[in-house]
Amino acid sequence: MPDLTLSFMNPRLLDDVSFHPCVRFKRWESERILSFIPPDGNFRLLSYHVSAQNLVAIPVYVKHNISFRDSSSLGRFEITVGPKQTMGKTIEGVIVISQMPKGVLNMSLTPSQGTHTFDPVTKMLSWDVGKINPQKLPSLKGTMSLQAGASKPDENPTINLQFKIQQLAISGLKVNRLDMYGEKYKPFKGIKYMTKAGKFQVRT
Repeated sequence: MPDLTLSFMNPRLLDDVSFHPCVRFKRWESERILSFIPPDGNFRLLSYHVSAQNLVAIPVYVKHNISFRDSSSLGRFEITVGPKQTMGKTIEGVIVISQMPKGVLNMSLTPSQGTHTFDPVTKMLSWDVGKINPQKLPSLKGTMSLQAGASKPDENPTINLQFKIQQLAISGLKVNRLDMYGEKYKPFKGIKYMTKAGKFQVRT
């Protein structure tokens, strides 16, 4: 059974940490080192929040122009997605989802890349963007057909984003070293960082 110790370059970033039961908590409390015997198979060693003092750079931005006019049967819809603070890493697996107001009957949109769908029953707009190329930012533009005589919606729709960035930990957490005891063989040690959007919303 290998006995492992894992240390971080900047453990002070970690806040509200919860550990897998295999972690020896006293060692963490005194030295900020993770000491554990790993269970079989894949497992989550710890989950954490980043404390409020450590500002996390938002990796994407959304430019939007969504307009409804009173007594008009047409509305304007335009969004562009771009990278921001990604250390040169590619943002991929981008999906934009937006719940449109009830008064939107249909949408006539043209994406610069990817594919989109609009369900006139549920009023759900989905745009599968894929990768973001910083030299040619993806955009989705067009018009909305609105219910005749309907008043302007009380508020604009919220845009929800899904994305991932390989080899980047947006929290800034970095592994310092991993040591193994109790085994004679030499392990292959590697680390793979990934940032994945949880609930990422843009209010328009």
